[in-house]
Amino acid sequence: MEFKDYYETLGVKPEASEAEIKTAYRKLARKYHPDKNKEAGAEEKFKAANEAQEVLLDAEKRRAYDQLRAGGYRGGEQFRPPPGWGQGQGQQFDFGEGGGDFSDFFESLFGRAAGHGAQRGQPRARRGQDVQARVEIDLQTAFDGGRTRLSMHDGRGGERVLEVKIPAGIASGQVIRLAGQGHPGHGGGPNGDLLLEVGIRDDARFKLDGHNVLHVLPISPWEAALGATVPVPTLAGAVDLRIPPGSQSGRKLRLKGRGMPGAHPGDQLVELSIRAPAASSDEQRKAYEALHAQFADYDPRR
Repeated sequence: MEFKDYYETLGVKPEASEAEIKTAYRKLARKYHPDKNKEAGAEEKFKAANEAQEVLLDAEKRRAYDQLRAGGYRGGEQFRPPPGWGQGQGQQFDFGEGGGDFSDFFESLFGRAAGHGAQRGQPRARRGQDVQARVEIDLQTAFDGGRTRLSMHDGRGGERVLEVKIPAGIASGQVIRLAGQGHPGHGGGPNGDLLLEVGIRDDARFKLDGHNVLHVLPISPWEAALGATVPVPTLAGAVDLRIPPGSQSGRKLRLKGRGMPGAHPGDQLVELSIRAPAASSDEQRKAYEALHAQFADYDPRR
């Protein structure tokens, strides 16, 4: 069998910290998870990453593996465990059930996950692995908060439907943790958690800028020139906005506290966009001609 370089699998250095290993694993798990990636080889890469983090996040397994690797073994080389490996070294590895997803290399070092409990004694309780997924919500739900349904594969060919509570003011990229909704625990240990990364879909009326919300408001030339009070939509409902006389396209007016809610609520920025109506009758054309005569010296390109 071939020696597996678990550090190379995760793309981390041998001196990588636990946090760096977790980050690298989560990135690969998100990329190659069978529920998301149907490309050939994706499932094998997912399993390889899972096996690598199984070893490198367990202090005893990592210490034993590093001892072997220090002997000069490298990924892809032919490998056989040294004589007497694991005996008389105080090494006793247990990891519950489900070892069928681990490679022969893993099992040659640490034993099979099931079937040898009587030789090693009862396996200790072990928490199940966390599962990462992504949920997409609309901007109004992100603003108001609420609940959304999420379908998840249960790993046995079926699906389960979860109802997820969305806190008001949640930001894109924020993670919601659902305790106990990850992989099952082993040996009586608790289930892992489900880590849901939130994505916010584009909205036709509003654009997010951090906690601020941007809305482009069309106004008429006379509203811009003379000033006006007009209704403007916000995520909490329409409000009246005063447009100062002499406003130009691109000017931004601020509605304080009308952005995303939170400990420090954002604002809504209203960008003005002057829209001139088309002259569709003789009277309207004459009105434009009279306006032109009144402002004969005005050149908008200067």
